[in-house]
Amino acid sequence: MTSVPAPGPQPANLTEKIKNFGLIVLGILCAGMGLKGFLLSSHFIDGGVTGISMLISASLNVPLSWLLLIINLPFVVLGYRQIGLGFALKSAAAIAGLALCLVVVPYPDVTKDLLLTAVFGGVFIGAGIGLAMRGGAVLDGTEVAALLINKHTPLLKVSDVILVLNIFIFAVAAFVLGVQAALYSILTYVSASKTLDFLLNGIEQYTGVTIISAQSEAIRHAITTTLGRGVTIYQGKRGFGKRGGQDMDMDIVFTVVTRLELPQLRTEIRRIDPQAFVIQHSIDDAEGGMVKKRPFH
Repeated sequence: MTSVPAPGPQPANLTEKIKNFGLIVLGILCAGMGLKGFLLSSHFIDGGVTGISMLISASLNVPLSWLLLIINLPFVVLGYRQIGLGFALKSAAAIAGLALCLVVVPYPDVTKDLLLTAVFGGVFIGAGIGLAMRGGAVLDGTEVAALLINKHTPLLKVSDVILVLNIFIFAVAAFVLGVQAALYSILTYVSASKTLDFLLNGIEQYTGVTIISAQSEAIRHAITTTLGRGVTIYQGKRGFGKRGGQDMDMDIVFTVVTRLELPQLRTEIRRIDPQAFVIQHSIDDAEGGMVKKRPFH
């Protein structure tokens, strides 16, 4: 994961396409650096389809670039069926670009230190995958497969499917590459996952905040004026619990802020009503309304 744009928004649409293209190219270069500049010389692997390709390449001495193309091909087809043609074409081009990058770009072998190789190899791979995803493509078909399995097996979340797959990959790697290489590869995967999560969600990860307070109108006013954020008002009742059984109608305030805005929001709530009941939870993504745009969003 178009129609022909009207004359008015065409420049913005072109700018968006150029930005996405730049993100995908930068993602390819970063992932190539992680693979060729760090992992391959030390025989470490990553998780997912890339990890499978690296494992087969190390075992059978088959060029990694060809394996990336061949093994990812079924997942690109799945992406076409599940998400759409645009996503499939961009992903196919990104994977082909990564395979070509490994062949033609002369990356240096940065370090022989195994710990640095594992950590920074994962950082570059995670950054590459994240940038490509920001551009609307994937460099690894694991996520597409996990989405499909989750659709047919609701008991397993997407993250559960990816975790089970990677446990299997690293277990095989322990036999093929040795226990030490497998353990360093797990460290690479963790590093890549954290980098990917940071790049997609960032320090400005969205947080949903629900506020239950008798001073809901004052809190609503503070959020919209002081923070400049939108709110949604729910109708609710309060008074249940140890403090009595009063059946009193009240407004419940809900808003979405970034992690950086959260301390200021909580300060405003405490200033207005120290007894307010505040619930907050992470949100993967949000768009539209008065939500602050994150970088690369």
